[in-house]
Amino acid sequence: MDRSSPTGRAPTGRAPDGRSPDGPAAVVIGVDIGTTSTKAVAFDTAGNQLAAHSVGYPLDEPRPGWAEQDPPAIHDAVVAALRAVVAELSTPPAGMSFSTAMHSLIGLDVDGHPLTPSITWADSRASEQAERLRATAGGLDLHRRTGTPLHPMAPLPKLVWYAEREPELFARVTHWVGIKDYVLRRLCGTLLTDYSAASGTGLFDLAGRRWDAEALRVAGIDEGQLPRLAPSTTVLGGLTPAAAEATGLPPDVPVVLGAADGPLANLGLGAVRPGVVACSIGTSGAMRVMVERPSVDPLGRVFCYALTEDRWVVGGAINNGGIVLGWAGDALAPDLGDGAEEELLALAATAPAGSGGLLMLPYLLSERAPHWSALPRGAYVGLTHAHRREHLIRAAIEGVCLQLAVVLDSVRAAGNEVREIRASGGFARSPLWRQTLADVLGVEVRFPVGHEGSGFGAALLGMQALGMVPSIEVAAELVEIEETVRPDPEAAAVYAALLPTFADLYDALGPTYRALRRLAADLPPAPPPQPPPM
Repeated sequence: MDRSSPTGRAPTGRAPDGRSPDGPAAVVIGVDIGTTSTKAVAFDTAGNQLAAHSVGYPLDEPRPGWAEQDPPAIHDAVVAALRAVVAELSTPPAGMSFSTAMHSLIGLDVDGHPLTPSITWADSRASEQAERLRATAGGLDLHRRTGTPLHPMAPLPKLVWYAEREPELFARVTHWVGIKDYVLRRLCGTLLTDYSAASGTGLFDLAGRRWDAEALRVAGIDEGQLPRLAPSTTVLGGLTPAAAEATGLPPDVPVVLGAADGPLANLGLGAVRPGVVACSIGTSGAMRVMVERPSVDPLGRVFCYALTEDRWVVGGAINNGGIVLGWAGDALAPDLGDGAEEELLALAATAPAGSGGLLMLPYLLSERAPHWSALPRGAYVGLTHAHRREHLIRAAIEGVCLQLAVVLDSVRAAGNEVREIRASGGFARSPLWRQTLADVLGVEVRFPVGHEGSGFGAALLGMQALGMVPSIEVAAELVEIEETVRPDPEAAAVYAALLPTFADLYDALGPTYRALRRLAADLPPAPPPQPPPM
């Protein structure tokens, strides 16, 4: 049953500004469906957080390189998070809006029941298919047309994997969807996907705002097996009776379709104007700048994902952020024990900028931007007898920041001006991380007061869709800057000298990466890595 509003306006019973018949309700719940948890957060139109609740779920690894989840468990987490937040509010919200982790893939049967797990962005089972597609004559054109790199994170190579490795299952699937599509189908009774989430599939024509015929041919599916497309500001026609009862929300509550978590993170940081880059370092990391026209550079080093019908983000994501520091603690300083992040950072701070000429390529979980290959592995280069563990730990932190600098250079090379950088994530609690990032990037970095990132972005998008704010541009005024960190001139000069060598090491070690992959089948297996949440 399709319960979406064909006009994209608030359903009957509520004014477009979100008011209910009983009085004003200036609160919107942002629901952020993440890789390891769903968080529901209620905000008012001034950006104040009024209530929040998070519900976690596992990321399963049944085989090395696989990273999958149970779709019903995620639906249940969304319901539980919503119910807890609704219970804290004094009046019903004006609506709710969704953010979703990108690149998930679920196969549904004719009744909408999952035939597959939710295959997450962290799953690398389709590495061979992605490498093969990228090497074809049309691979770069496909990337530039869809905005999504041909990388195992993306649904397109995953679909090819299913067609080749699980043909009987592949043939039984009626619809291929993402995790938000599945959740909203159960909550609202309609199967829709937004332009933003669709732009992360590798199947969506950015310029035409339609499913890409060539990508569908490569995937071996037809348009009828995918959700209908709609703008991210589309307002669905309320909840099913069962969903209303489970969440404690009114059946006619406006539900805004929402968008992908990457573009919404820019919105949540107030990085909505051209030239303002959002940098995030959690367990992984990313650099994104909002643009007014979709584009990918000629070499295919960046992604381009939609937010709304007239805003996109260009950038690149890295697999290895804070997880690198966690690895350094386990491997280099186990004597400090669990949860010793402050001690690790204090130890790293005793080493000089540049770690005495030691570079670390932080590709512990392979890598994404700007090369978009699952091939690379981590490495220390320049190790000498004089180096101690404080140098190795600091080099790991510097390696993450240097990789982000390589991504930022790719964003610039794609023709995007960089005037300001706003950063967020768990790393931002550390003065050493903050200063190192500013020094490596060589520019001021601004740190907003802790908003909920994608969840706040989803709420703001919902407010725009419901007519409660004039546009998403208000994010720039609502987000308060807590601290601006300026680069230290001496340290910045050290990193500027090291960056070209760091960037060249990827290509220099390419033959080594390929040789190690060939040898892998004959070597004793390494313990499987933990895929990071994003």
